Amino acid sequence: MISYLLNKIFYALLTLVGVVTVIFFLFSVLPGDPAQMMMGQNDDSEQLAIVKKKYGFDKPVSTQYLYYLNDLSPLSFHSNNSEDYTFLSEGKYSATNLFSLGNTTAVLKKPYLRESFAKQGKRVSEVLAETLPNTFVLAVSAIVIAIILGIFLGIISALYKDKWLDKTIQIFSTLGMSIPSFFSAILFAWFFGYLLHEYTNLEMTGSLYELDDFGEAFHIKWKNLILPAVVLGIRPLAVVIQLMRNSLLEVFNQDYIRTARAKGLSEFQIIKKHAVKNALNPVVTAISGWFASMLAGAVFVEYIFGWNGLGKEIVNALNTLDLPVIMGSVLIIAVMFIIINIFVDLIYVWLDPKVKLE
Repeated sequence: MISYLLNKIFYALLTLVGVVTVIFFLFSVLPGDPAQMMMGQNDDSEQLAIVKKKYGFDKPVSTQYLYYLNDLSPLSFHSNNSEDYTFLSEGKYSATNLFSLGNTTAVLKKPYLRESFAKQGKRVSEVLAETLPNTFVLAVSAIVIAIILGIFLGIISALYKDKWLDKTIQIFSTLGMSIPSFFSAILFAWFFGYLLHEYTNLEMTGSLYELDDFGEAFHIKWKNLILPAVVLGIRPLAVVIQLMRNSLLEVFNQDYIRTARAKGLSEFQIIKKHAVKNALNPVVTAISGWFASMLAGAVFVEYIFGWNGLGKEIVNALNTLDLPVIMGSVLIIAVMFIIINIFVDLIYVWLDPKVKLE
């Protein structure tokens, strides 16, 4: 187990370095001057030069790339010269000194994702801390809906194979996979938030935290979670139904199921104790992939419903070319994918002891 985790962590670090390299050089070739973006309409050449020096934009791209890796790395090296970009400034880094060698100090620190261009120097880590929890709550709610309803409807569909109930569920799941999320979001917002607002008491737009009527404090509005969570959960729900049905039908043909029936076990006991657990492997794979993609793919749903999450923040950052926020968001999503991948491998072992971690 330990060797497996160490191996996974090693390849995860290589993957992250690859992601960082791709996103850095991808955004480095975009037209426009990052320093000018930060200053807006201010054309003061002296101020422009100061900003470029402060953020290392006056250096070659290769040097800027090394600066970026140094900022992200928990183990980093910093100059003792206050004029250098890598100077260990308390305003940028929260670090613990390890050792000094000449003009360079090695430290342990939190990854520094730099500052937003469009939010007046606000740290990217602060921007993500404000938006990522909202997206996480939305994604978890959507995947819970997909898991509970998907497994239940998948079992019903398998038990009533080729009957009218099975065909009805199959039509529903096919529609769920076919309809784009942005169209579902518009349809649900208009129908339940506008036409039926008097009965549902749901709003067309709204986030998890809303200002009260006096504009003094934020309060949680759980009802704003209902529509975006349902819309975001429709497509994974459809996939889970199909996978659960097909996997369960395959399990029903196994010898141990026939043996259980021969022993006189009821259909409920067979499903509960034997069939469902062994049919969950493909479902777990689908759920893990969908959950990770929801953190990145909730863009349209969040934007249409006005949900203040990571997806909406990415759209706003793209509109304003706020490169540090975009790069930080992509990096966080990559980390989420890696963590979920490792977690899913561990779940496989619990579901099927025959699976070995190698």
